[in-house]
Amino acid sequence: MTSEYDPIAEFDRQLDSLVEKGYPELAQRSEREFRKIVEPLRNDVEQLEVSAASTNGSVDFVIAVKGELVPAAESLQLIERDGKMAFAVMDEDDIGSFEPIDAVELPEGGAYLVTDLDTGSDSLNVRPDDALKAIGKRRRSPLTIDEGIALATHHPDLVAKGAGFSLLGSRCGDKRVTALWISQGKPKLGWCWAGNPHTWLGSASCGSRAPA
Repeated sequence: MTSEYDPIAEFDRQLDSLVEKGYPELAQRSEREFRKIVEPLRNDVEQLEVSAASTNGSVDFVIAVKGELVPAAESLQLIERDGKMAFAVMDEDDIGSFEPIDAVELPEGGAYLVTDLDTGSDSLNVRPDDALKAIGKRRRSPLTIDEGIALATHHPDLVAKGAGFSLLGSRCGDKRVTALWISQGKPKLGWCWAGNPHTWLGSASCGSRAPA
């Protein structure tokens, strides 16, 4: 961290980036309408006890846009890392079938803040089922697909070769868990079995969501 880190400037960067990437159009809103949805979150940022900019897989906050406003299958394709766009091995219906698990409570509205995020480097090579229990014991919450996409959108470098992350906060009723990792040099949304560990996949989590 440097003394120049400004959380409000970071909020503005993220909001402007969403607009530039075309989120208003995907949400079928004007730019003004879309900004009106997100702008109230500025107050929550002002109340955060931020510690640093992105370091070692940790991030103070990201703006997450719900799939009901912009479908995950569409927002995923707007993730850009090193000039390459993200892709999925799942079709739109399959991605849409993953919903927040019972333990995850989302704020009202089309957009919200996810705070104190971590990509789970300490859970590399840990079975997702076991990682979920560990996340709960630490009083943290697993990231959903929408939140994982938000993290990769605002901080694409956190999806790295050999260091992807699972999104245990969304399930569709079977034994699959979705994850983001690098494939063919691009960010990829795929899935793995909840009972299988992978040396290159941690399990991402957050401390809270705002507004509470």
